Amino acid sequence: MAEPKKQASRIGLWIGAAVVLILVFFGARSLLRERLPIREVRVSRQELVNTVPTNGRVEPEVNYEYSSPIASSIKAVYVQPGDHVPAGKLLIQLDDVQPRARVASAESGVKSAQAALEAATHNGTLQERQGAAADLAHSQLERDQARHDLDAVTRLNAAGAASASEVTAAKQRLESADASLHAAQQSSTSRYSPAEVDRARAALADAEAGLTAAKEVLAQSSYYAPISGTVYSLDARPSDFVEQGKLLLQMADLDHERVRAYFDEPDIGKLAVGQSILIKWDARENQVWHGHIVRTPSTVIVFGTRNVGEAFVQFDDPNTDLLPDTNVTVTVTTSKDSDALSITRDALRPENGKQYVYKVVGDELVRTQVMIGPYNLTQVAILSGLQEGDWVATGTVDGQPLLEGVPVKVAK
Repeated sequence: MAEPKKQASRIGLWIGAAVVLILVFFGARSLLRERLPIREVRVSRQELVNTVPTNGRVEPEVNYEYSSPIASSIKAVYVQPGDHVPAGKLLIQLDDVQPRARVASAESGVKSAQAALEAATHNGTLQERQGAAADLAHSQLERDQARHDLDAVTRLNAAGAASASEVTAAKQRLESADASLHAAQQSSTSRYSPAEVDRARAALADAEAGLTAAKEVLAQSSYYAPISGTVYSLDARPSDFVEQGKLLLQMADLDHERVRAYFDEPDIGKLAVGQSILIKWDARENQVWHGHIVRTPSTVIVFGTRNVGEAFVQFDDPNTDLLPDTNVTVTVTTSKDSDALSITRDALRPENGKQYVYKVVGDELVRTQVMIGPYNLTQVAILSGLQEGDWVATGTVDGQPLLEGVPVKVAK
């Protein structure tokens, strides 16, 4: 009995010694294990601003363009680029010989059409009406004479002094005279049909439209300033010959300008009226202009190699000093949170549509799921999963992957 007890005691001692050795081994290994060097950031509250940059072009709110209405030569130019001119000032004078000739021809056409309409609505011209009246009077005299002759021949026939054939001939002359009188009466009252009257009215309307067009061309031969503004584009010199439609001059009130901004299609949904805008011009690197969106894109267009929407930006600064057609950089603030709980975006680890971070707890990493909110290029808002003051790893110094439970040390 004693011998078996001794053997059991030895086995227990060996097992205990083995357990102690294992614990010592793993404890020493844990103490001696090299810790993973990491970088970390603190979860904190800060201002989170989301912006979208793009390009744009400065343009007047109301632009006045003057193009040549016809192929003509320039008679005189009374301004220079950059001139500030009062309303009503003569800017450019084209050669107006041809437009004046067209106006004179159109006026003659209107008078002819008016005379034709008057004739149609008054049963002919004065000469035609006078001729018709004379024909009517002559026909009445002939009819009266034919009736008198018939009466006379009829009495003679009754007395046996005239034959029946003479009576018949007199009746025929009276019928012919009646027909001629009826035709003269019709001619004196309804020479023109309703369709002919309508045609005369249409001809007058066409002639008047031609006269209006000719007068407009003549008026456009002399360019006057519609407002008090600045001539910012001029492509005209005296004696130059210009083709029809050539743009000669542009002017505007440069105290009222806007920016036409071109936003890529994916960014259009982020835009809203009233969003603040920063505007920069490469020619003045240290100057910034301010504005806000007054109209969001209403359609998508092809702009070079891009699909963009055009938004209009109104300046908030009283004096812009930006010239029309200036290319500028536009940055819109699409969201702004002055007290957002946030971390840097490089701390996020997306997986299967969810977002995770490795929170530093003591000297180890704990994989933690988070819910994120708005973000910009560098920061992301944290809606849940972390608290202010927590520390999260952004990566390792030596490029090794972050793993949960791995002992770590923060790189200095």
